[in-house]
Amino acid sequence: MSHTHGGPADHAADGPAVRQHDPRKARRALLGAYVGTSLEWYDFFLFGTTSSIVFAPLFFGGDDPALRVIQSFLLFGIGFIARPIGALLAGHFGDRLGRRTILMITIVAMGVSSALIGVLPTFETAGIVAPILLAVMRFVQGMAAGGEWGGATLLAVENAPESKRGFYGAVVQMGSPTGTILSSMIVAAVVAVSGESFLEGAWRIPYLISILLVVVGVWIRLRVDETDDYVAAQAAREASRAAAPEVKEGLPAVEILRTVPGRLVLGVGTYLFGNAGFFVLTTFMISYVTKQLGMPSTVILTAITWGAVAEIITMGVAGKVADRTSPSIVVVVGYAVAAVLAVPIFLLVDTRSAALITVAMILGIGFASIPYAPVGTMLTQLFPVKVRYSAIALCANIAGVVAGFMPALAAWILGLTGGTSTGPTLLLLTLALISLVSSLLARRVIRRDEEQDVDQISGDLLNR
Repeated sequence: MSHTHGGPADHAADGPAVRQHDPRKARRALLGAYVGTSLEWYDFFLFGTTSSIVFAPLFFGGDDPALRVIQSFLLFGIGFIARPIGALLAGHFGDRLGRRTILMITIVAMGVSSALIGVLPTFETAGIVAPILLAVMRFVQGMAAGGEWGGATLLAVENAPESKRGFYGAVVQMGSPTGTILSSMIVAAVVAVSGESFLEGAWRIPYLISILLVVVGVWIRLRVDETDDYVAAQAAREASRAAAPEVKEGLPAVEILRTVPGRLVLGVGTYLFGNAGFFVLTTFMISYVTKQLGMPSTVILTAITWGAVAEIITMGVAGKVADRTSPSIVVVVGYAVAAVLAVPIFLLVDTRSAALITVAMILGIGFASIPYAPVGTMLTQLFPVKVRYSAIALCANIAGVVAGFMPALAAWILGLTGGTSTGPTLLLLTLALISLVSSLLARRVIRRDEEQDVDQISGDLLNR
């Protein structure tokens, strides 16, 4: 059963339960959400792809390569500290001004900050100023990403037909692997063409390309209308204000903490592996394969690209299954699969075989992404419309703060365990188990809400 409101929703405040569906509007919204999210994640993942390859040697001083990698990963994590701030701002104004307006701002902010990274001076020419400027640009990237995911998910899901909300939510999530493929392929291509001159300046090319991508994204999003659910909620809000002008609305974030703090905790835990596990499998794995195993960067970049292709296919299937069953069932089963795959992934990578490393990334990024497909739709079921943008943005981006430091934590644990993969393996398994337990508890809450809705509808029919 599709639960459109989610959470302890007041139906009068959230708008009517039945609405007219416009297929063309839904398709435009889906395209705008997917393409824009893909371009945003291209910029965000590009930083992770080049963290150990470019930023470690060029933006940090010192003679210890391992320390420079950890410093680079810590800088990578700054973007995730900024994400909840971006989520709070975007959620507040997105729940007040609309999803579409905020999404235009986030895509421009991401593209401009990424392009500026492409013209920054290095440590050799600017000293300590170089990593400081890089940190500022990464912070802006983080704020933009923090506002992007929640708005894009709502843009698609709130405009989707009731029977396809799981699939529409999955298509938005495909923006993540699409961005990964774009960043990995472009970096690999520039490395292949430039050779040894990559670190001398060719690394800037993928960042400068961001400007062109932003133009495409903005053009597409200009053609997208506001979501139906938001328009209905705004009409209900205006009616409430007219009826009781003395009652002041609280900030969405404050309302969430006041009314549904437990749901917020469950939402963060449910989303955790989708962020944290992914960056262990990509950003950390690039460093592990190149630095620890001593293999060419093209091996892991190619493997990650194939993993991202598998992820797109997996998420499409998972989204369809979510519509036939329920998003929460697919999320729970997916996290169980991710937990089972944690050990085999690192065992395959440790073989130093390019083919088996590719298999590992297909298993890790591909099959372990089953829960990532419908998790956005599941989170929309967990919260009422009037605070939904803020709520799901906070869930994803509080989880993102933890995720941002996973590569640095994995690198530190790697050192503690003598350079073996035991520590990173246990870290990946722990993340999967946390999300598995959280999603099980969140599913119970959603099912309870659905039962209450059925009881309310039955009561309304009996009273007519």
